[in-house]
Amino acid sequence: MVITIHETLLPADDAEAALAFYRDGLGFELRRDVEYGGMHWLTLGHPDQPDTGLVLYPPAATPGLTEDDQRAVAELMAKGTFASINLATDDLDAAFARLEAVDAAEVVQEPTEQPYGVRDCSFRDPAGTLVRIQERR
Repeated sequence: MVITIHETLLPADDAEAALAFYRDGLGFELRRDVEYGGMHWLTLGHPDQPDTGLVLYPPAATPGLTEDDQRAVAELMAKGTFASINLATDDLDAAFARLEAVDAAEVVQEPTEQPYGVRDCSFRDPAGTLVRIQERR
């Protein structure tokens, strides 16, 4: 039996800004745009990885959240402490330059050689999610 990572969910409270970040900044393709009640669930992924994707979801639509919960989630997202994801690339400098050119991308850390043997950079997406990109070696 093989179990693989198929999709992961990240919060997105502005579908257009999220799409610009992940499509224009990271080169992901839009696979599905599901609209319901004025909210969007966007599924994106890299063209070379058709079986792996990101689902950007409106956190306000999470079942079971009270208004207090929604307010707490919104506060954590605003601080950039609610969600994170680690990505990898063969060309960190090119990925950094491409993402840095997107208006919705906030640079957190420029490409850096870490003392633990990793070279990486990081951004916050429009919803505050920390996106770390690691260089494959």
